Amino acid sequence: MLDVALKEWGVICQAALSGDQAILLRKGGVHEDDGPGRFRLAHERFALFPAWEHQRADWIKPGWAERCDEADAEPAALTMDGYAEVAGVWPVPSRKAFDTLDDLHVWRAPYIDMRFGYKPDRPLYLVLLRAYRLAEPKTIAMSDRYWGCKSWVDLDHDDGVATEGSQAVLPDDGVAALRGRIDAAFR
Repeated sequence: MLDVALKEWGVICQAALSGDQAILLRKGGVHEDDGPGRFRLAHERFALFPAWEHQRADWIKPGWAERCDEADAEPAALTMDGYAEVAGVWPVPSRKAFDTLDDLHVWRAPYIDMRFGYKPDRPLYLVLLRAYRLAEPKTIAMSDRYWGCKSWVDLDHDDGVATEGSQAVLPDDGVAALRGRIDAAFR
């Protein structure tokens, strides 16, 4: 049972659970207490909590942009369809290196520009995920503890996500191939 979730744009959760995206970009905000320039995720395994705050269709590639729900507020209830495990974390050496991975994500250039431009003195990290589709999606009521712009959500006891019977989105060799591709791009 998972009792923690990572809030991520709803469209990115959909892309991760369809196999069209297995990476996230992070620059602080998740967990950065190991010292300057050091980054680690607070959790290595977590439910994917679809969020709508800050999600913008103009930052998403065609074919996925239409799936963006740009609601003014998050819904009264939401459904978590999957979870993820961290398969690797890399500092992104440059925009040029990251651009060689353009086919691995659904973001458009303006979003990537924003990620590189935000706090340029801090490194940007790429997180490779191994996503799993839940056997039984979990619908929860939103509580005051879940609202807001935050990365991690501690789920209430009744909102925990059961992972039994879940199916990996990508096979082991698919994740290994992505890891090799990222290693090669970031040398």
